[in-house]
Amino acid sequence: MKTLIIGAKGMLGQELAKAFTEFNPTVWDVSDIDITDQSQVNEKMSMLAPELIINAAAYTNVDACEENEELATKVNGTAVGYLARVASNLGATLVHYSTDYVFDGTQQEGYTELDTPHPINAYGRSKLAGEQDILSLRGSEQYPANDRSNLNDENRPFGDDKVASLASTPPRNDRWYIIRTAWLYGHAGKNFVETMLSMAQAGEPLKVVDDQIGSPTYAPDLAQATFDLVKSGKPAGIYHRTNSETISWYGFAKEIFEVYGKDVDLVPCATMEYPRPAKRPTFSTLVSTKLPSLRSWQEALREYASFHH
Repeated sequence: MKTLIIGAKGMLGQELAKAFTEFNPTVWDVSDIDITDQSQVNEKMSMLAPELIINAAAYTNVDACEENEELATKVNGTAVGYLARVASNLGATLVHYSTDYVFDGTQQEGYTELDTPHPINAYGRSKLAGEQDILSLRGSEQYPANDRSNLNDENRPFGDDKVASLASTPPRNDRWYIIRTAWLYGHAGKNFVETMLSMAQAGEPLKVVDDQIGSPTYAPDLAQATFDLVKSGKPAGIYHRTNSETISWYGFAKEIFEVYGKDVDLVPCATMEYPRPAKRPTFSTLVSTKLPSLRSWQEALREYASFHH
């Protein structure tokens, strides 16, 4: 299958290139294509004519998105629409990644693929815009205007309550997958594990928030899960792919130091003690109802440690 991976130099992109080796993928990064330039996307993609397009390009700095929401929306939203339209025209399968941050984090039991998104920060809004652009290709029924009255919160971005219903209806173009993931770390690039290890070297007490709950996800596991999904022939739709089991950032840090044998004075704290520009969802666990769970985040972390240090 003629495969194109966009965002190929990123943490996930590099793992995708390995996972899809048998397809001999073409790998493009920002120096090869500007996905926010519609004419460039149309021209370059049409010339290559891939059968499978995997978009791992994104603006992922959550706090920076608060100050640069227009740019974040361009990269994470509008550009995804360009890719989706080209994929549709080519009859290609599109794989795109979204995030737990499309949810507000109020459900302690976590979120399934059919739960209604309601992001509470700019990053989440920008990623939801990308989801909506893919879903909007499903047909004219996309966001009926009269449904606007059903929104209780007038500040919600228009259409965010339609993603769930659209996700369960048969698409016009069935060649796409939206894969939501969370708390990603891996071998290439900055990540929470490496941040904790470098901060521990200072030898001072370390405060980490203990009231945000999610599922750390190992980039090679996500890349392999993507490959398995593409090969499975599963129906188009939204899929949740994270390592299984949940933990707080504090609990994750504690496990990191145990796995690496570091003696660190680790102190739990509340989010309000550690203010950040972007609000974070409290419970952002993604529940997979369509596919079997991946291995536990603890097992994945141990593998990362064995490879990485």
